[in-house]
Formats: sequence, C-alpha cells, structure tokens
Amino acid sequence: MGGALTRYRTIAWIVGVALVVLVLIGMPLKYFFDSPTVVAVVGTAHGWLYMIYLALTFDLSRRVDWPLKRMLLVMLAGTVPFVSFYAERRVSHWLTDADRPRTPEPVAG
Repeated sequence: MGGALTRYRTIAWIVGVALVVLVLIGMPLKYFFDSPTVVAVVGTAHGWLYMIYLALTFDLSRRVDWPLKRMLLVMLAGTVPFVSFYAERRVSHWLTDADRPRTPEPVAG
C-alpha cells in the first residue's frame, strides 16, 4: 500500500498545481490578454495527468478497500482548484492513521 499511496500523493500534487496554473494564470491570460497558449498547453497536460490521477486513485482505493462513494469523491478532487491538496492530506491522514498501532487507553481509577 505504501507505493500506491506515494504514487497517489505525487500525482495529486502534480494535478493540483497544473489546475491552479490553468485557472489562475492561463484563464486570465486567455480571456483578458487574448493569449491562449498557457491554456492550450497546461489544459492539455492537465487532461492527461487527470486520467493518470484517476487510474492511481482507483488503484489505491481498491488496495485499501474504500467504499465507492469515498473513491468517487477523491477522484472528483482533481477537478476543483486547491481541493486535490486537501484530499491528498485527508487520504494520507486516513491511511497513516490506519497503519498506526493502537495503544490501549489507561484505565482511570
């Protein structure tokens, strides 16, 4: 599971950065300055990277046996700027917490 988590975390950051660049830099350049080059390049790259993100998210979700709803929500995180960063942190937290051994709580009294 460690390799799948690392692959997911890496692609989540890459897709997140590409989407932020597309929305915050490319779109204003295209619509305010009539320069569509960044949208053409980064938009295409984001599309291909998002497909890889979907495949790696699916792989991770099957390895850790997520319910369908969780898998779909994490997959959708790559479509909204900044949400993939939040989803990556949540997924990492869920999976690293699951790996930690539980220590019994002391009995009061």
